[in-house]
Amino acid sequence: MTESGRRGKPEGHETDQAPATAIETLLLGTVSRDLYLQSGEELPGGGVLNVAWHWRQLDRPFFLLTRVGDQDARAALALLDRNTIPYLADSIVASGRSASIDILIEPDRQPHMDGFVEGVWATFRLTPDEERLLDGARRLHAVLVEGAITELDRLAGTGRLQGIEVAADFLGFQHYTLERFARTMGHVDVGFVGWPGTEDDPTVAGLRDVAFDLERLVVVTMGARSVRVFDGRSVHRELVIPVSRVPIHGTTLGCGDAFIAHCLDELWRSGDVVAAVERGKVAGALATRWPRPLPDDAYTIPHPPQP
Repeated sequence: MTESGRRGKPEGHETDQAPATAIETLLLGTVSRDLYLQSGEELPGGGVLNVAWHWRQLDRPFFLLTRVGDQDARAALALLDRNTIPYLADSIVASGRSASIDILIEPDRQPHMDGFVEGVWATFRLTPDEERLLDGARRLHAVLVEGAITELDRLAGTGRLQGIEVAADFLGFQHYTLERFARTMGHVDVGFVGWPGTEDDPTVAGLRDVAFDLERLVVVTMGARSVRVFDGRSVHRELVIPVSRVPIHGTTLGCGDAFIAHCLDELWRSGDVVAAVERGKVAGALATRWPRPLPDDAYTIPHPPQP
């Protein structure tokens, strides 16, 4: 596959066998049930699903590695199919319930997310067919909830990530301490943190120190305040990139995922971290126009044809 990608039904979509053509980019993480407390809606969600949708719009070839439960898989699989997101059909469903999370939209249109239930991710592990996709991969992006953290650690420990550039979304750092962050960054090349605290919090300086000590790239988003870049890959470089506040017509739910999807796409194409952050900022601002993480038509499931 080339960087230019293609539209249409992706390879590997309806088979338990890995695609014959190597997939350069893999995407690992939780597809969950998003439970909107005010409206009572239940929709497929999760950071990995949002990144997948953006990469399809960008024509970036990739393959999704995830798990949903057989008790509630229908809506998630329908959304994946509608948006031609590639996955292994015979591996994606496990016995039990999908992961879920409660979402409350605050008056300022910021989401409050709580009550995460792991579901089938409590015992997540790649199948042999899924793991074979690593053989031809050049890049892997992981969204780090607990099941994905455990699997990333296992893969690194067995040497399966050798030769693969690994990016990881550490979300709002709720699963992490600086010590655990350093351990995970030991096998991650590019880390993203959506920092919810103050800019002068000592943890932010700790993130910088880990990036510089391990010679890694860490990008810390701080909402409408700024983006901090800690680039320890060659010459240690710290950047503060300003962010312009935009009106929020929808919510900020999904802004971070939009930022990461576009930022990584640019970074992997050009290697220019400043250009990558600027592209991510534009995408994140656009996502504030939507009431959900993705535009409405991403969730619309067409009615089946009548006989």
